[in-house]
Amino acid sequence: MSEFKELIKSFSKSREYVRDFFVYGFKTREEFGGWSGRTYDNERRRLESWLSGFVRQEYCGKEKNIYLSVDSNSLDTNPLYRVWKAKSFTDNDIMLHFYILDYLERFGAQTADKITDGILSEYGFVFDVQTVRRKCNQYAKEGILEKERGGKEIWYRSRPSFFKMLYSHPGLGNAVKLYQLFSPLGIVGNTIMENAELSNDLFWVKHNFFVHTLEDEILLLILSAMHQEKTVLLTVKSTRTDNLKKAEGVPLKIFSSTRTGRRYVVLYFLKRKHFVSVRLDAVKAVELKDSYPDFRAFRGKLEKNQKKAWGISFQNSEHRRTEHVKMTLHIHEDSEAFIVNRLKREGKGGKVLRIAPDTFTYETEVFDANEMLPWIRTFLGRIVALESDSRRLNALFERDFWAMYQMYCKE
Repeated sequence: MSEFKELIKSFSKSREYVRDFFVYGFKTREEFGGWSGRTYDNERRRLESWLSGFVRQEYCGKEKNIYLSVDSNSLDTNPLYRVWKAKSFTDNDIMLHFYILDYLERFGAQTADKITDGILSEYGFVFDVQTVRRKCNQYAKEGILEKERGGKEIWYRSRPSFFKMLYSHPGLGNAVKLYQLFSPLGIVGNTIMENAELSNDLFWVKHNFFVHTLEDEILLLILSAMHQEKTVLLTVKSTRTDNLKKAEGVPLKIFSSTRTGRRYVVLYFLKRKHFVSVRLDAVKAVELKDSYPDFRAFRGKLEKNQKKAWGISFQNSEHRRTEHVKMTLHIHEDSEAFIVNRLKREGKGGKVLRIAPDTFTYETEVFDANEMLPWIRTFLGRIVALESDSRRLNALFERDFWAMYQMYCKE
């Protein structure tokens, strides 16, 4: 039987479990499908170790439900960052890490051969020169070391300490405190703070989507593809059926919902030749492919199309170019002018007209009118009529209206 270990080699499996516990929660052992009972037990034990202060248990009959309870309003950092710091390593990895950094700090720029000899003479440990060279090249790629060619040899040296600059510029430390709490890839800022022994005593975010950090590894690869103007091959897990499928396209922009917290990558789908949005939490793997010469042209096309997108959908079920929506509302002009202002502010360019005393219309053209339904529902009680090309929107609104009538009005 394999021994349980808290540290992990691959983040992907733990990412799914942490997300399920955090976002959905209240699942029993049997309800986590797709994994064996032993795998569930191991991941649960890791979760309880990483996030011990936030794990809660409830019993439903004889079944125990595990979930995470996190109040972003009272935290100065994202507790899910702890998951990133649980990567396993070998004894040689950790020894070589400190030997290389210490030797270069003491003796300045060196070649891989000289570093290998120096580790033997100074610390009494023997490493293969190819192993040392690979580790130095890895650190140079990650920005830990500087690398330059001198004649036929490659020299490595320590980079100037970021922490010295951090201590000498207090404002920079404050920027890191805000970044680690609020920005994508905030784990970078959190790691800097931890190494510099800084604590966040300034910033709190009332409504923060901590779960975003679980997608940051995927986000970084997609942003790299966008920066290099390359296509990507995504492995996507369906949120409804759990089936895996491949999607190849040109990543053009990242959208983030302020309402649900979900993040999406907008692709130009090469196979079907249209824009499509993919949820980042559904993406399991990203493979960077070839450069795409028309990248900037499609980015410009997306910017134009975005004006007609209510949310993240660029197509509708009835295959129209756009769908027309007209909403007539009864608004008291004297006491409810703020409603008219809200229509103008939130209406994304739609036309607001006064057609009679205390009566206004709102009209717009969007790719997928069904995305407007949650916003339209907020005007229930003031809506006189709703007209749309979208049969689906009309049917769903009528269903919701009659459900509300049956609940509150019918005796």
